[in-house]
Amino acid sequence: MRSTFFNSIYLFAIVTLQANTPLHERIDGLIREKAVGHSFSGVCDDATFLRRVTLDLTGNIPTAGDVLTFLKDQSPNKRKELIDRLITGDLFADHWMERLSVMLLERLDQGKVTQAEWGHFLKQTLREEPLWDVMVRHMIKANGKGPARSAMKFLGTADHHAMTENVSRLLLGMDLTCAKCHDHPSVKEWKQAHYWGLFAYLNQTRQATHKKEEKVYLVEGLASKKVEFESVFDLEKMSTGPRLPNGGEVEIPQFEKGKEYEKPAEDGLPAVPRFRPRERLAEDLTSGENTGFVRNSVNRIWFLLLGRGLSHPLDQMHGKNPPSHPKLLELLAHEFVSHDFNLKWLLREIMLSKTYQRSSRLPEGVTKVEPDSYRVTAPKGLTPEQLLRSLMRATGNTGQIKALKVDPEAEKFDRKGYFTGSNVELPPSLEEMQAIFIQTFGQPPGEAAVDFSPGVNKSLFLMNDRLIQHWLKPLGNNLVARLGKLETTDAVARGMYLSVLSRLPEEEEKTWVNAYLEKNEQRRTNALGDLAWALLNSAEFRFNH
Repeated sequence: MRSTFFNSIYLFAIVTLQANTPLHERIDGLIREKAVGHSFSGVCDDATFLRRVTLDLTGNIPTAGDVLTFLKDQSPNKRKELIDRLITGDLFADHWMERLSVMLLERLDQGKVTQAEWGHFLKQTLREEPLWDVMVRHMIKANGKGPARSAMKFLGTADHHAMTENVSRLLLGMDLTCAKCHDHPSVKEWKQAHYWGLFAYLNQTRQATHKKEEKVYLVEGLASKKVEFESVFDLEKMSTGPRLPNGGEVEIPQFEKGKEYEKPAEDGLPAVPRFRPRERLAEDLTSGENTGFVRNSVNRIWFLLLGRGLSHPLDQMHGKNPPSHPKLLELLAHEFVSHDFNLKWLLREIMLSKTYQRSSRLPEGVTKVEPDSYRVTAPKGLTPEQLLRSLMRATGNTGQIKALKVDPEAEKFDRKGYFTGSNVELPPSLEEMQAIFIQTFGQPPGEAAVDFSPGVNKSLFLMNDRLIQHWLKPLGNNLVARLGKLETTDAVARGMYLSVLSRLPEEEEKTWVNAYLEKNEQRRTNALGDLAWALLNSAEFRFNH
């Protein structure tokens, strides 16, 4: 009896200790537990950490001044303070609006909500303490007025099958496309009933125009019966009401005739039914008890910071594709719910972990590391938006580009001609430059931006693009103009490496810069541009490492 009592006290103490241990420390513990007997890379240096965090939280590289300030700071808490400062700034909202929009919309522009309206909804939410379940609930309910109307862009044109497939894939980590016509052929736990259960939540949704406002809204029709479906293999008739995968079926209520509606039709919008299955989906889906939604959420957030999901590919969360670290996925899911789905809190905890802060250099004596071990940081390719902003900042042309004024009377810029070479004009606006970078470096609309996709066209663009070549000329007070005023090659190397690679040059790199400038003394300005060009085309610049 006494032994049992003391064992209970011991277990209680262990559980209490774990609960009081910060999440980032528990993350590291579970990563180490899975890799017992294997070596890890060390924590990255300050310059690498600054660049990594600045790219992940603001979508840009740090300025040369930011690098020097951070390197000089001797505070033991400077990394935590940097994360806190960036995650509460406006640039965080701007950048994570892009990251979440690309993840959720996959660069498709569908529906009657503009990209600007959708972006405003995301940014307004991200500026505060964004709660992920609330954000998704708004997107699925899609019944807001005013600024809240913008959330409905996630559901696009209200195509019932597209909505079903996007909800299952993006919000539950289940690519149920194959289950539309039959049970999934290779994932036995994914059933045709899962597809049609989600479909039954969404099949009453359609678009309607408010006559006075002249705006399109998503509305719901009267759901009075179950959805019928059959397998193409055995043609057996089946039916289901609204139902989450692995959840209970929602009963469709039956009302007396004349009492089916809560609000009559007006201003072009139809009558509002008392039972609205899509609104019910918004509540059921985002519940903390819906483990599929919670696990998918933390898996995708982990992916955005670490470059690989604990469960990967992201839309293949099933028994035949178990997560690399099951205990960690469960821990993240539990803590995310316990902290009210606070997105910034979860980002902060992951970034405080040694797992996130590891160097991308292999441990000494190690030649290969499994990508799902997280023993080494995996370099992440810059997104098109990150790459453009980083190029602008590195070359010192951000101010000039943002100051560009577009002539409203001018002809539309010939983007196709720019790529083929028949249009030799430079893009007239930042918006046009963004479109060019997205077309070159982004995935085609409708494809998930998950893995880095190298390509000859991308390399050739960075090496030869007229716009980048233009930025490497001495313009105003840009990088090449500033470097041209420096007297020593050491100062040139220092300024160039701080501006482009966000770090100080090593002695060997100083020697390289000095030798190249001596060899090209008669064409020094062009040589400075050549050196900057070489750094901009390096893997060190192209990746967040």
